[in-house]
Amino acid sequence: MRGKILVVEDEPRLAALLRDYLHKEGYEAHCLKDGLEVAPWVCEQAPDLILLDLMLPGRDGLEICKEIRSFSGIPIIMVTARVEEIDRLLGLELGADDYICKPFSPREVMARIKAVLRRASGQKSPGMCGLVLDKDRYKAILHDRELYLTAVEFQLLQILASHPGRIFSRRQLMDRIYPDQRIVSDRTIDSHVKKLRRKIAVAAPGENWVHSVYSVGYKFEMP
Repeated sequence: MRGKILVVEDEPRLAALLRDYLHKEGYEAHCLKDGLEVAPWVCEQAPDLILLDLMLPGRDGLEICKEIRSFSGIPIIMVTARVEEIDRLLGLELGADDYICKPFSPREVMARIKAVLRRASGQKSPGMCGLVLDKDRYKAILHDRELYLTAVEFQLLQILASHPGRIFSRRQLMDRIYPDQRIVSDRTIDSHVKKLRRKIAVAAPGENWVHSVYSVGYKFEMP
């Protein structure tokens, strides 16, 4: 199999058509029609790409895309018949990787899927299942438990989680958290990391999400 594709489409005939084309191209295809089922399925199954219709029962595609982007970098192609939404999709406000307008040719969809997967190859971020970051409210949820982070702790976690596996030096973290160039020491970052880890440990005993890299800095990795 070339990869696992999730098709989120509430029109049965169209969903079946896309599934058949994906199978012919060598992909493993799964279909969902209810918007409320998508995020839990993605968290559990970790597909390689999501083909996400805009208009869905239960929850619309824009809300779903925003939620998925809070915990995963899985490529998302939005499917829409609403021309007025294209500017938002193109502006990547919600993190979609591409969009397709209805009506479309299944062959065009296959070409778009291959192109997006090529771009994502080697740079896809792993999902952060169990961790949800709400940047509008500075709220972090881990395994359905709120972490009650300070603003600085939330920023620190968001910076690290946005680039899983990347090592950030203390100076890089300070520059991002304190853009006003105030004078803070390396120990300040260490102190914030210590408090962040302590709160994570309460919500998820035994799980280490923020790792120290000796003499360099810190990185985020799923346990």
